[in-house]
Amino acid sequence: MEFFPPKTPAGEALLAQRLERFRALDPAFCSITYGAGGSTREKTLEWARRLRNEYGFETMCHLTCVGHSREELRSLLEGLWADAIENIIALRGDPPRGQENWQPHPEGLRHAVELVRLARSVAPFGIAVAGFPEGHPESPTEQEDLRYLKEKVDAGADVVITQLFFDNTDFFHYVNAARAVGVSVPIVPGIMPFRTGAQLEKFTTVYARTRNGPARIPEKLRKRLQGIASDEDAARLGIAYAIEQCEELLDRGVPGIHFYCLNESDAVDAILQSLRSSHRLA
Repeated sequence: MEFFPPKTPAGEALLAQRLERFRALDPAFCSITYGAGGSTREKTLEWARRLRNEYGFETMCHLTCVGHSREELRSLLEGLWADAIENIIALRGDPPRGQENWQPHPEGLRHAVELVRLARSVAPFGIAVAGFPEGHPESPTEQEDLRYLKEKVDAGADVVITQLFFDNTDFFHYVNAARAVGVSVPIVPGIMPFRTGAQLEKFTTVYARTRNGPARIPEKLRKRLQGIASDEDAARLGIAYAIEQCEELLDRGVPGIHFYCLNESDAVDAILQSLRSSHRLA
């Protein structure tokens, strides 16, 4: 389950309250995001430590190359390891807000694969990297996208966690293509149970960009959205659709599911209850 660092004291109090419910769901691990351009760096590190030390979650800390020199990144990695944060997801990261094109720090790293190598040189971290079932927005071809993925795995990544998607066909194609080029580590699908139609549009157009533009909303989902009259109905559809996705993914043998839960526990709770009642999950 992925969380983001709250921006206000009220948000922090609310997340702390919800974490008790998340703990009851018994996740294999939780991740905490770094924010666009590393904008939440200090809060990310604070919450990574809290998730691990106060709440007892196995924690994966997001880490990006944006705005950091190599030595700063090394120091961050050493600090995480010293604080018993043994897992990271190594990302290049998005440009800071207001900056159109990504630019590396003058003394920094250009690609996620370099961050994987650096982390491997610091400590025996568990390392995840990102995968893009619909293609990374800056990769002109599927072949180039897969080449970068294999480079990250060959550099020491243990697992691939995918960007959100709404058509399982895209995920299965991606896994088959990755296996064909020699990527053998687990590939974990990322699922987001949307709460409103507006939220769905925002995440597909702003946060989940792909080689062909916004993340794709399949026609079968668009048709179901047409009959939605309220946010409550949209939230129910988001849960139902995520359940359908997860059932098929689990039936096809995925090694796990990573939920982009947006700091909300109710949707993930409902999804897991359904999957357990249908015996898809133990």
